[in-house]
Amino acid sequence: MQEQKIGHIVHFDLTVEDHEGVSEFYKEVVGWEKQGLDMGGYQDYVMKDKEGNFLSGVCKKAGGNANLPPYWLIYVKVEDLDTSMANCEKLGGKVIGEKRKFGENTFYCLIQDPAGAYMMLIN
Repeated sequence: MQEQKIGHIVHFDLTVEDHEGVSEFYKEVVGWEKQGLDMGGYQDYVMKDKEGNFLSGVCKKAGGNANLPPYWLIYVKVEDLDTSMANCEKLGGKVIGEKRKFGENTFYCLIQDPAGAYMMLIN
């Protein structure tokens, strides 16, 4: 996997109530393949192209994702997540929920800019 650069989009997800049906929708409409991802009690779906390359996720609105809006959320790499979260609030945005851990050394959070648009920040 290529190293991600600061400020670049590194990932995107969609979180919805009917993640099974919506993942099937995108499978049929755009030709993505889907693979289950065990989330401890339920499955999210990793969406891939025909060659098996990761493209996105379609996630269940549950657990840590229970409060996420049903939008395609981009994940943008930042150098220091805590600094970016503080700057977001200082500049009129909102940090939605808390910083969450993914894997051993990766953290992410949802922000809302002053115009109301959502984005995930990830370190």
